[in-house]
Amino acid sequence: MSSPPLFVLALLATLALPPIAAAQTAPASPPGATAMTHHAKGPFDVKMAPQDQDVGEGSTLGRMSLDKTFHGDLEATGKGQMLTASADTPGSAVYVAVERVTGTLHGKAGSFALVHKGIMRGAERKLSVEIVPDSGSGALKGIAGSLTIEIVDGKHLYDLQYTLPVH
Repeated sequence: MSSPPLFVLALLATLALPPIAAAQTAPASPPGATAMTHHAKGPFDVKMAPQDQDVGEGSTLGRMSLDKTFHGDLEATGKGQMLTASADTPGSAVYVAVERVTGTLHGKAGSFALVHKGIMRGAERKLSVEIVPDSGSGALKGIAGSLTIEIVDGKHLYDLQYTLPVH
């Protein structure tokens, strides 16, 4: 298969420049639990492989697999699927993705899922990446929060703001 469509690469690059905060609501904690807010930061590598493409009148739909390796405070791998739609109008596109992250976060082993939503319309860019509620496992059970992405000199960087229940 060919490389990712140019609009997807442009969407991902422009959504992350400059850093765009995800929805800044306080991460939720399970009822009856006390939570402390933490930040995890570091670089990550990402590989995208096109799976399908459907070209139609007015838009093109695509699907890609995601493979990520996180470094820094989050030492983990991410596996996911991305769906894309680009309009015939240059600069208009959207992506949604779901990925499972498995590894250690500040030394705590487990996994959690992330949901992404990115929209590009002309010069307007919006990106939201949230931890899927109740998706945490192992020592990350009860995790909640959001992630921002920044691309600097071609390097992908993450900032994960999260809470974990304190029992």
